[in-house]
Amino acid sequence: VQLVESGGGLVQPGGSLRLSCSVSGFTFSRYFMSWYRQAPGKEREFVAHITGAGDSTNYADSVKGRFTISRDKNTVYLQMNSLKPDDTAVYYCYARGDLRIYWGQGTQVSVSS
Repeated sequence: VQLVESGGGLVQPGGSLRLSCSVSGFTFSRYFMSWYRQAPGKEREFVAHITGAGDSTNYADSVKGRFTISRDKNTVYLQMNSLKPDDTAVYYCYARGDLRIYWGQGTQVSVSS
């Protein structure tokens, strides 16, 4: 099983990034997919979630209206717009299904001028 995140980087406040998480080794459509993030010195927190069918999403209040989660084939995406310095964190992909959970290795997002 592999979950490989990409798309992180350094961006100015107000900018955008799109994170991708490519998965392999399990039946993607049977798994709920989520993004979590962890800022320095803070606990890991939920960001967004999408169902296996892609027909329902949920967001943390802090990102609602700015971030969009989507999925296609074996990849889940997180489109991040209007980024703020508080969005700086390591972003992790998370899969849950078939009584199993998997985490990606994380990708760094830094928002700074």
